[in-house]
Amino acid sequence: MSSTNRNAISELSSLLNERPALFPVFLKLDGRRVLVVGAGKLAEPKIEALLTAGASLLVVAPKASSNVQRWAREKKLCWEERTFEFTDLEGVCLVVCATSSAAINLAVFEESRLRGLLCSVVDEKELADYLFPTVLRRGALQLAISTAGNSPALEQRLLDELTEQYGPEYEGWLEWLGKARASIFADPLSPRRRRTLLRKLASQRGLEDFLRREGMTVAQENR
Repeated sequence: MSSTNRNAISELSSLLNERPALFPVFLKLDGRRVLVVGAGKLAEPKIEALLTAGASLLVVAPKASSNVQRWAREKKLCWEERTFEFTDLEGVCLVVCATSSAAINLAVFEESRLRGLLCSVVDEKELADYLFPTVLRRGALQLAISTAGNSPALEQRLLDELTEQYGPEYEGWLEWLGKARASIFADPLSPRRRRTLLRKLASQRGLEDFLRREGMTVAQENR
């Protein structure tokens, strides 16, 4: 690699490092009103994720994908078959924009900012107050990966690795751990003893013991 290229990469790295770090957070959106502008293939996975989170969705778009239309027929969301209007931002707590129009995307983002609303224009990290991470879900367990939009390909590679490492057995185990934790806190134990028990149950050995009681091994559960 030439010295010119090394200097360019070094300058780019310095600029990236100067940006504030993203603040990771898991939002409770159950019953909260969320606006999605756009209903095509770009918006569809975001809409599905928001439905999984229990959000009350208003989707505004002249056209919609077949899945979005189906969700609307099933009353899982409200789809209004029209273009975006500024009044759509009233009463919502979060905004997602995923249209093919740069002008609409910018208008939604700027108006959301003026109203103090967090808005994310999908695949436009410069027009996003928050980013959708790549997520592995195992029941209540969620492992979120973000490269701040720098490399979705790396996010996917890491997701593949985590999928292999954390198999479907984690869903049942975590549910059991929650019940065990409640039982331990109900007993008059010392904080030190309680902490020791909780760490033991959450260890790799704890997972193996759980699977043994369930009559399976990690290898069997991953098949």
